[in-house]
Amino acid sequence: MPDNSADAPISSVLGFDYGRKRIGLATGQTITGTATPLITLEQKDGNPDWPAIKKQIDEWRPQALIVGMPYHTDGSENKMTKAARQFAHELEKRFSLPVYEINEALSSQQAEAILKETIKINQHNKQEVDKMAAAIIVQNWLDQNA
Repeated sequence: MPDNSADAPISSVLGFDYGRKRIGLATGQTITGTATPLITLEQKDGNPDWPAIKKQIDEWRPQALIVGMPYHTDGSENKMTKAARQFAHELEKRFSLPVYEINEALSSQQAEAILKETIKINQHNKQEVDKMAAAIIVQNWLDQNA
């Protein structure tokens, strides 16, 4: 079993774009400095699908988790900031991995802009935006921690 202690180098991360309806996930590698959209999980009765999150953590074996924190454009917190922070704390408690918060300002808009170049965004494929937003969050973290 790999050493996931605090002083072990981080080579793989799992990132989350937290939303009230869906949570986008992406994986990132510090060696290549790249993020890849993974999946989007539906919230279950307003709660994260913890078994599905555990499955992804078990499969990808990240050394750290990244959670996008939504802020107003002026940098102030909003209702979703508190919800995302609570989700981040729960991740840390459940999976005993370091959790890093990163400002996710405009990641969903960026994701939509990127995806509009290749697909038409509608109600049936909103999950594409969520996992792409998670990849943007992870990429921003990788860029800041290179």
